[in-house]
Amino acid sequence: MQIAELSVLLVWGAATALTIALVAFAIDLGRRTEERADARAEARTPAAVGAGSRPTLAPASTLPATPPGDTGHGPARRRAAGIAMSTTWLGTALLLVAIVLRGIAAGRTPWANMYEFTLVGSFMALAVFLGMNVRKDFKFLGAFVTGLSVLFLVLGLNVFYVAAMGVQPALQNYWLVIHVGVAISATGIFTVAFVASVLQLFRDSRDSGSPYLQRPGFRWLDRVPTPTSLEALSFRLNAVGFVLWTFTIIGGAIWAEHAWGRYWGWDPKEVWSFVIWVVYAAYLHARTTRGWDGRRAAWFVIVGYLCVLFNFTGVNLIFNGKHSYSGLNTDTTGGA
Repeated sequence: MQIAELSVLLVWGAATALTIALVAFAIDLGRRTEERADARAEARTPAAVGAGSRPTLAPASTLPATPPGDTGHGPARRRAAGIAMSTTWLGTALLLVAIVLRGIAAGRTPWANMYEFTLVGSFMALAVFLGMNVRKDFKFLGAFVTGLSVLFLVLGLNVFYVAAMGVQPALQNYWLVIHVGVAISATGIFTVAFVASVLQLFRDSRDSGSPYLQRPGFRWLDRVPTPTSLEALSFRLNAVGFVLWTFTIIGGAIWAEHAWGRYWGWDPKEVWSFVIWVVYAAYLHARTTRGWDGRRAAWFVIVGYLCVLFNFTGVNLIFNGKHSYSGLNTDTTGGA
């Protein structure tokens, strides 16, 4: 079996392991919801002594909860969480080996086209999630991060896949490692921040009394942190991602001067990379100086991440430019 074929098999193995993790995370979150319901039932106490007294429900703030940082208890729930984390680590490790083998097969850094960018971007999102869980409990993000990773990996295997080969002479430069590597790191962080902002919107809508989200099937939202906590988490992640994206643009300009003799040429990829920078810069500025918090901040993050996805897919596939070689039929850079 060739190294490239083994790499593909390992990517499928990673997708399978992450699918198992997705299910386990969902079970863990569901059991947390059941514990919340049990806690509410136990919190009902007589309001007064004597006939006609009615049980009252203790305030929600007094009910036991499992915030980030609390490992929680309960063997059944911990078993599901343990399986989820173990299979996430396994899937991430398999994906890392697949990426390394892809690089060996191609004889270069393994992030030079859309397929490879999908693999490494998914790996970075998983690595960020696992790193966050080293000291605190952020497992409530697990089902969504692993779900997006599985979606991206399957999409990469079935839509973006190209054979492993070399790159054009202009791209045989150490900036391929630096520029695209930093862009991938930023994308992984933006992915986790996007998940946090989506959960923020759902939790806020449920807390606000949305009839649809009051259905029993959405009780799991009661077990994620408050909208304020989710927004703070998203802000911290996006601040780090923004710094990396800034360096991505600077590094791209330096590389462009070496490869094409100009720092900036309004190429479609350059334009959309700048659009992403502007959106996230506006988000950080509006939140820190203008008080744009809550739902407005979350929608800002979602718009920014949609721009990231379009920069990765639509710009490569729709527009023609100096980065048009990052599409499906040739093997060069598909990064930022």
